[in-house]
Amino acid sequence: MRITEVRICPANEEFVRAYASICFDDCFVVYDIRVIEAPTGLFISFPTKKLSDGTHWDIAFPANAETRRIIERAVLAEYEKVVADPLPKRDPERHLR
Repeated sequence: MRITEVRICPANEEFVRAYASICFDDCFVVYDIRVIEAPTGLFISFPTKKLSDGTHWDIAFPANAETRRIIERAVLAEYEKVVADPLPKRDPERHLR
């Protein structure tokens, strides 16, 4: 699979700097990947669901470390572009959400 699109929506939350949606092969989308700022730098966090007992259940996540690195590089690279250019040009015909 290859990453065919990454969308970034900046956020003004305490640690969350943005939310990302990522599309694979123009046919499979994962929403709500968070770009987190930590003391050691930026990283991504995959979507989870909060359960009634207060714990979190992972909804979508990479199956191995190499896939995680590929996704993280793509999301953080797009995040850096969005931060550098606050008015990105968007194609109104394409929607991930």
